[in-house]
Amino acid sequence: MRRNMINSPRNLNSKRNTSTNTENPVFLHQRIGIFIDAQNIYHSAKHLYHSRVNFSELVKFLTGNRTLARAVAYVAKSDPNTGEESFFDALRKSGFELRMKDLQIFSDGSKKADWDVGMAVDAIRMAQSLDVIILVTGDGDFIPLVEYLQVGLGKRVEVAGFSKTTSGQLKEVVDRVIELENIPKILLSIHTRQTKRKGKKQNN
Repeated sequence: MRRNMINSPRNLNSKRNTSTNTENPVFLHQRIGIFIDAQNIYHSAKHLYHSRVNFSELVKFLTGNRTLARAVAYVAKSDPNTGEESFFDALRKSGFELRMKDLQIFSDGSKKADWDVGMAVDAIRMAQSLDVIILVTGDGDFIPLVEYLQVGLGKRVEVAGFSKTTSGQLKEVVDRVIELENIPKILLSIHTRQTKRKGKKQNN
């Protein structure tokens, strides 16, 4: 079943339109919805580039000249002492609606906060009022969702993620690939921010 969907004329054309550059095509009359696995992207930026994500620039770039209809960020609450509230505030100020759930901690010490199903349900539920669905994630588990949105609902699907952590199969089935690390001003160096703070303290 899945093989037939991927090799259908709709999806073969999608592959030809897939691009890994960051040129922002102009679709003036398209309504877009952005769905971001926020903490996954946050931790990827931190560990891969020792940086933080500028979420305002992210929304600005992904939207381009199109109309932003919805922007939803999926997060997990753990410990307020970690400073997570400032992270949540940054998302809100960037225009995101927040979907929150508590971080689950199991007896063996492992932790889990899986939003895959929630993101998929929201994307399908909101798709009727959207022309383009943008998934900000690198998770290959979203391939069935992408195929349903494209083939079942006739929607354009784009994925934005870091090239090192985005599933190769996911890149093949979407209509457009945006590599986050290539977006201007998207990464804010943690090292630079910390250096500036130390400099201020020394001057005082």
